[in-house]
Amino acid sequence: MRILLKLKSLKNCAYDIKYYNKVRGFLYELQKHSKYFNKHDNTGYKLYSFSNILPPKDIIDGDVRTLIISSPDTDFTYFLYGKLSAMMHSPNPVNIGEMQFEIENVSFLKTFIRDNSALITGTPIVMRIPKEMYEKWSIVSQRPYEYWRPEHDFNAFVKQLSDNLVKKYNQYYNKKIQEQNLFEMFKFKKPVCVHRIENGIEIKTIGSLWEFKFNHINPEQRMILQLGLESGFGELNSSGFGFMNVVK
Repeated sequence: MRILLKLKSLKNCAYDIKYYNKVRGFLYELQKHSKYFNKHDNTGYKLYSFSNILPPKDIIDGDVRTLIISSPDTDFTYFLYGKLSAMMHSPNPVNIGEMQFEIENVSFLKTFIRDNSALITGTPIVMRIPKEMYEKWSIVSQRPYEYWRPEHDFNAFVKQLSDNLVKKYNQYYNKKIQEQNLFEMFKFKKPVCVHRIENGIEIKTIGSLWEFKFNHINPEQRMILQLGLESGFGELNSSGFGFMNVVK
């Protein structure tokens, strides 16, 4: 399930391309003093993601921007909806870095994967290849991991992405299904370098933009992809990466 948030700007401001950690901080703050907050300390996937603040351009006082928050956990989504709805009636602004908004509207969105669906990246998908897989994918490096880039084997990306989605599915539904090849057709668009901030340190993060098409989806594959649509593809979803949209 998804929350569609309409944000009205309260001042002129340059669009902050390093906003990822600031939106994450805003969402963490909403969860404080709730049963959801401590989950961030748990091992495993956080199982939510969020979109860009749209449209991605400099902001003028009074502009209305959109932010979408997505999670397969309906209890969590309703909790966030309640907190955000209450903020509509608060005199306190929503501060996301230097950007300042008031909440104009909060509503639910439902998105579904069907046969002949196509999925497109809303934010870059990040996949890190661990050192123990270098030999398999012919990667020469001394670093503990390498971000997948187009010069690496495309099969490395598709295999790790499929494994990532199956692991999320197993975690959420407490299942033990084996690895699967989830993808039929995929179109690589371009690599993207994002400078995210972690603990005050700027980290260069390599992601990529894709479109995935499906002609026939079996029931189990549909459930795995649906969970990925709601929780995010790849890694660092709760930091704003791997947010996916269904192509209309």
